[in-house]
Amino acid sequence: MPETESTASNPSSVTVVISRRVIKGQEDHFEQLSSEMTHRASRYPGYLGADLFRPASANDPEYRIIFKFSDQESLAAWQASSERAEILEQIEPLLVSPSEVETLSGIANWFTLPGHNPVKPPAKAKMTFVSWLALYPTVTLIFFLFGDLLAQVPLLLRTLLVTAVVMVVMSYVLMPRFTRWFAFWLFPKHEQNER
Repeated sequence: MPETESTASNPSSVTVVISRRVIKGQEDHFEQLSSEMTHRASRYPGYLGADLFRPASANDPEYRIIFKFSDQESLAAWQASSERAEILEQIEPLLVSPSEVETLSGIANWFTLPGHNPVKPPAKAKMTFVSWLALYPTVTLIFFLFGDLLAQVPLLLRTLLVTAVVMVVMSYVLMPRFTRWFAFWLFPKHEQNER
């Protein structure tokens, strides 16, 4: 279950996925430290939210922590902080093995499923195809509805306006829906909890 609520995707945001296997009996202490880590991160500029996913079953004892920052610079500032290092130093002895960290940015941010453990993004070919399925009708509709008006606007301004509208619609409206609709194909059940 999510520990904190994360905000909507930002096209330039950076998502970090951390997998941690906790020593049996240390789960409560680990969760307290993870909550403190999240609290400290939330005070940093660019922080967009975090989720903690508890182990899905005894067969999958990994905790997965997913957090987002608005850009790479904000993430780097948090990662270099002494506040983070202090908590990390307390977390590492509670782990069976070192943390596994994966950083996602760009188009991969569009492909996340709230309430799931999206540790591994879909294949690039699948992401490209689903993005195209959302992009093609959007651009077609824009030109169908506003084509005559856009034809009167200089080319550079026209492409600026169209791409700005398309990116906002894709990031905040279409891709969250298309990711849910095509989840069966993007995230096959046998891959959902794999690293």
